[in-house]
This record gives sequence, structure tokens and C-alpha cells, in this order.
Amino acid sequence: MISIKNIKKIYGRGDNKLAAIDNVSLQIPSGISVAIVGKSGSGKSTLMHVMSGLDSVTAGSISINDKELTEMKAKEIDRFRSEDIGFIFQSFFIEANHSCLDNVMVPLEIARTPKNKRTSKAKQALKAVGLSEKASVNAGNLSGGQKQRLAIARAIVNDPKIIFADEPTGNLDSTTGDMVEKLLFSLNKKLGATLLIVTHDHDLAKKCDIQVRIKDGKITDVADPHKKLKAGK
Repeated sequence: MISIKNIKKIYGRGDNKLAAIDNVSLQIPSGISVAIVGKSGSGKSTLMHVMSGLDSVTAGSISINDKELTEMKAKEIDRFRSEDIGFIFQSFFIEANHSCLDNVMVPLEIARTPKNKRTSKAKQALKAVGLSEKASVNAGNLSGGQKQRLAIARAIVNDPKIIFADEPTGNLDSTTGDMVEKLLFSLNKKLGATLLIVTHDHDLAKKCDIQVRIKDGKITDVADPHKKLKAGK
């Protein structure tokens, strides 16, 4: 369960203050898919960043599986993210001059996974996204779709409880984007991990269990057609 209560994120001071997130509250049950939808500048990516601990809040509380992020020290948050959370970004953020296998092993190194387990777990993750044959290939030599699948493999290698995906199909053509979408929802079901997708793509959002719409830092609507929120309370 992810529980956020009255969170605010304010940038700047005085007359230059900007409330990127303005008094937002939401509860998300475990294991479902959630779309955070909004136009550029709406605050959707900022919401993802504070929910995941990538950024701090100005006020309010964020609890993930009864762990209060706002009370954790920086090292505790880093460890929590490496063990419980997977990240997928629009820009991939892969090491182009390193092999695909080495890229996927990075979270395992951060989480201090024993060396004798890193290679096998990384190979399993590459297999899950259909990149087994690319293990020794430098990531920079992959196509855009392959790079995004590599980013997904890196995100799931630690069997995360939550996967955050920020515009995961934004840099892909429609055919490759559809393939990545199917992969994400498949992993959501197979891993039982909560999937949170930040997107401005309403078609992608409709495929999620819940759609959270945000504008000017505020939640304007929560669509819950399958009554997932009520079931999680």
C-alpha cells in the first residue's frame, strides 16, 4: 500500500515560490496498475519523484508498506529504493559503453547482492524482456526499443514491489511502444508489483486499473472503474 497524505512540494522562495505539488492525498493498494496523467508542467513527474523518494516533500507524509519515507535518512531511502523500487525513464539512462549484462547488474551492486548471484539474476531479467542474446552487447548498440527493454530489465532485476515508469513509451514509435506497454502490464501481473506510469498518453492511461489526473499540482480526478481503491481500503 502506498499512502500519501497532504503532500506539498514547493520550489523557490518569496515571490518566486511555485507549488509543483499542492496538498495531494492518495492511497494506492498493492499490485495494481496506476496512471498519473497530466500535461507537461502539471506536476505528474514531480509527484512520482516524491512518491518514490527521489525527491523530498516540503510538507506531508508518504508511507510505502508501512515505511514512512519522510522519516528516513538519505542512506535509508537509497537502500529502500534499491531493494523495493524499480525505475524506468523515458531517456533510458543506460551506460552506452557497458554491456547489457553490466547495465542490469547495477541495481544489484547498489543493493549489495552477493557477487555469485548477480550474473544469474541479471540474465533472468534480460530473458524476461527478450534480450538474452544481447547480454554481451554494448548498450549503445541497441535500438530504441531494445534500450527501453534493457531499462525495464534493470528495473525488475531486484524483484521490486513497486515499478515507477516515467513516460516509458514517449521516445518510441507506436509499434515498439505497444510492445513495451504489453511487457510492462505482463510484468505487473507476473511479479505482482504495483505499476505506476506517468504519462500524457490517455490511451495508455486507460489500460491501467486506476487513472489519476493532475493539473497545476492538484489531483483533479481519480477514475477507478474496477473499484480497486475500495478493495484496497
